[in-house]
Amino acid sequence: MMVKLRNLVLFFMLLTVVAPILLYTDPAASFKTPFSKRDFLEDVTALTFNSDENRLNLLPRESPAVLRGGGGEEVVVYSVDKNSRRQEEARDQLSARVLSATDDDDDNSIKQVADSASEIHSRERTPVQLSQQTSEKVDDHHDEPNAFGAKKEKGNNVLLPDAQVRHLKDQLIRAKVYLSLPSAKANPHFVRELRLRVKEVQRALADASKDSDLPKTAIDKLKAMEQTLAKGKQIQDDCSTVVKKLRAMLHSAEEQLRVHKKQTMFLTQLTAKTIPKGLHCLPLRLTTDYYALNSSQQQFPNQDKLEDTQLYHYALFSDNVLATSVVVNSTITNAKHPSKHVFHIVTDRLNYAAMRMWFLDNPPGKATIQVQNVEEFTWLNSSYSPVLKQLSSRSMIDYYFRAHHTNSDTNIKFRNPKYLSILNHLRFYLPEIFPKLSKVLFLDDDIVVQKDLSGLWLVDLKGNVNGAVETCGESFHRFDRYLNFSNPLISKNFDPRACGWAYGMNVFDLDEWKRQNITEVYHRWQDLNQDRELWKLGTLPPGLITFWRRTYPLDRKWHTLGLGYNPSVNQRDIERAAVIHYNGNLKPWLEIGIPRYRGFWSKHVDYEHVYLRECNINP
Repeated sequence: MMVKLRNLVLFFMLLTVVAPILLYTDPAASFKTPFSKRDFLEDVTALTFNSDENRLNLLPRESPAVLRGGGGEEVVVYSVDKNSRRQEEARDQLSARVLSATDDDDDNSIKQVADSASEIHSRERTPVQLSQQTSEKVDDHHDEPNAFGAKKEKGNNVLLPDAQVRHLKDQLIRAKVYLSLPSAKANPHFVRELRLRVKEVQRALADASKDSDLPKTAIDKLKAMEQTLAKGKQIQDDCSTVVKKLRAMLHSAEEQLRVHKKQTMFLTQLTAKTIPKGLHCLPLRLTTDYYALNSSQQQFPNQDKLEDTQLYHYALFSDNVLATSVVVNSTITNAKHPSKHVFHIVTDRLNYAAMRMWFLDNPPGKATIQVQNVEEFTWLNSSYSPVLKQLSSRSMIDYYFRAHHTNSDTNIKFRNPKYLSILNHLRFYLPEIFPKLSKVLFLDDDIVVQKDLSGLWLVDLKGNVNGAVETCGESFHRFDRYLNFSNPLISKNFDPRACGWAYGMNVFDLDEWKRQNITEVYHRWQDLNQDRELWKLGTLPPGLITFWRRTYPLDRKWHTLGLGYNPSVNQRDIERAAVIHYNGNLKPWLEIGIPRYRGFWSKHVDYEHVYLRECNINP
């Protein structure tokens, strides 16, 4: 019995010694795993695609797929399927991009990385094919052009128009960034190739603004440039450097835009004040021919109608012969009874003979014309008119013409010399100019009449002096945009949110004007504004003051404004308007005029007229 027990103990002792040796030294033992090494490694690889990956993506790491040796050769550590490798690369690039691009806000960086990693994880269930796009679109395959050359916005199905033009322009910007980076400059071969691609893309783009303007080779140029940019992306993998460069470029572009806007405003103002050669030639030719006439040929017919209160009287003050002719022609063309319309034109001494000659040579049908010279209004002098005294003062001339003075306004529009012309202020002296008339329709010379205006004489102004279309549909047409409400004289007497109205087409009741002594009101406020502390610009501010609570609002269909500065005036408003107004600097007789509106004006000009052809005035 003792022998059996001893043998059993020795057996177990031997087993405890031999078993571990067999287990750890024999790779072919019966405890061998049922999976191959390849299967085991693939399972390990799959473990990286779990929900904990969102946290791991917060730290930059290298892809475990390959290692590069000292000679640049690739050594495969273990193999993974292609889709997994693409997903891994996309995740690494995304993390680096977000972290480097948001160095100003750490919390926001983490949130973006986490959200982006979640997005990648949700897409790993299906294969994702990454395209060689820009670094900012490495994981965004929704912005690729479709078969029609348009892009879909991310997150919806809206097609972006002219996607190829946009893409080519984006490529040029990216190319400029790469060309300015030190890492790219160190690679002369890449620089030469990229500059060549830039030239090709620039030639393809030319002046194209839409995809249909591009040549057929544009797609090939786009693809070639994309391949070159992909090389640049490999050379410059530090996104923070690219971001800094783009920020510098953005700042520079904004500064250049500001300078160009200022230059554009100056040149526009300069062009608006400059008389085109043709319009300078026209009055010279007309003046020469006028003084070749005898005195009887210099007289207009129907002068007995000038004071007939039963007729429709228009007041028009201008030194522009061609513009004045368009106002008269368009009014008569649309008048139901042309013989009942009388035009009272007042101009300056330089254009007096030319204005008379034009209408003597081009009489407006059965309508009546009167042309007067403002210098012949002997009653209008500096002792009577405060504004005339101010306009002739040295301080006013310095204000308008000497921009280098410290007390001059930097905005050139406040110093437009047209405001020195007394013609611009005659609208405040209508009862003195037309003492026998009861009602007058005042018209600017930059308007076109499209309908019969005789109905305006039937409008009851309800005791008001001025009938005008209000312009308070936009904030800049309120009183506070024209008057200085920091001055107590203005703030105590007027409402800053009061609705403004427009000059250009105004019905004036001259009987009510004289009854309320409007001219005296105008003179009083002009005396108070000698130092230009109440308002600065033009005749509308004093008009708003003078006719405060004395203006009757007309239907908006009578007068549509904005054709001299707004390229997007509603077409329906233009078509239904009785009068369209080219208020602003972009007058239709100037080259800077808005082409869309020029036809409404030019159709009333006979460009085949001998005077216009000799002065080379063309549409």
